[in-house]
Amino acid sequence: MWSLYINNPSELELKEFQSEQSVKDNEVRIKPIYGGICGSDISVFKGRLPHATYPIRPGHELVGTIIDAGEKVEYEIGTRVVVGPNTFCGTCEYCSKGQTNICLNKESLGVNRDGGFSEEFVIPSRFVLPVPDHLLDELAVLIEPFSVVVHALDKVNIAEGTRIAIIGCGTEGMLAVALAHYLGATITAVDVNTEKLKKVEESFLGVVSSLPSEMKDDYFDVVIEAAGVESAVIQAVDVVKPGGDVVLVGMATEATLPIVRIVRKEVTIHGSIIYNFPDDFQKSINFLSEECFNAKPVISKVFPFREYVKAYNEAVSGRHGKIILDFREECSE
Repeated sequence: MWSLYINNPSELELKEFQSEQSVKDNEVRIKPIYGGICGSDISVFKGRLPHATYPIRPGHELVGTIIDAGEKVEYEIGTRVVVGPNTFCGTCEYCSKGQTNICLNKESLGVNRDGGFSEEFVIPSRFVLPVPDHLLDELAVLIEPFSVVVHALDKVNIAEGTRIAIIGCGTEGMLAVALAHYLGATITAVDVNTEKLKKVEESFLGVVSSLPSEMKDDYFDVVIEAAGVESAVIQAVDVVKPGGDVVLVGMATEATLPIVRIVRKEVTIHGSIIYNFPDDFQKSINFLSEECFNAKPVISKVFPFREYVKAYNEAVSGRHGKIILDFREECSE
C-alpha cells in the first residue's frame, strides 16, 4: 500500500505502508476514489501555513468507499462517502452552538492531521457522509470545496437579479459563480488571469468577465472576495454598493481597509471560514444533484495517483482549475 507525504516544504514522497489490521469501534477504513488538490494543500506544500506539521499526508477533498467499519458504525461496507476533514471536538463553546467550523480544538486533514492521499486511510465515522447513488464521483469530489461556497453565500441574500461580483476565479470563485448563476444572480467574474475569465464566460451563459482595472465603484449588491490578496479585499469595498455586503472567503494575510469608506457606505463585511458539517455538505449534495446545476467546468485535469508529481506541478502553477487525483488504479513507486 502507498501513501503520499509532504516531508518538508517542497518535498513530496510516496511511502509504502502495511494496512492496519483492525479499526476501532467508531472508525471506518476508506479506499479513496478521487481526491482534489486544494489551495491549502499547496500552502502546506510551499510551507506557508504556520500551523502545519511535517511530515504530513495531504488530502482533504475526498470521496471514497468504506472497506472496513468498526462495530458501532452505522454505515455498511461498500457505502460511498465524502469526508468532512475538519475534526471538531463536539464539546467546546462553539461546537455546542453548532458552529463546528470555528471549533477551538479542531484539527484539519492534510494540515495538522494526516489526510487521505493514500490507497486507504482510517477516520472516525462521524466525519463521513454517504453520497447518493445518482451523484457522479466527479461531482462528489467537489462536495467539500463547494460547501465552503455554500456556507459563504448563506450569509447574504442572493436572488434573481442580485448584482454580484466574484473576485478570484480559482476553484472557490468558479464554484461561487456556479451557485450564483443557479440562483439567478447577475454576475461579474473578476480575475487577473484572462484564460480563467474566458473559461467562466464559456461555461456560464450570461456571466460577464472583467479585469480588476475595469470594475465600477459602488455598483454591486454583494461582493465575494475569493482571491485572497490585499488588493482584492480593498477592491471589494470599493465596488460594493452603499448598504451592500462583502463576504471574505479568500485568506489574505493582511489588508489595510478604508474604514471611513466602509462606515460611510454602511458596508457589512462577513468573514466566512469553511462550513458546518454535515449541514453544509448536505446542502452541497442537494445543489450538485440538480440536473441544471453546472459544476463540471471547475475540474481541469485528472491524474492517476502515481502521477502525483505532475498533478502537484500543475496545481502549484496556478494556471488551472481543480486538479484531481484518481485512486482507482493500484499505485507503484
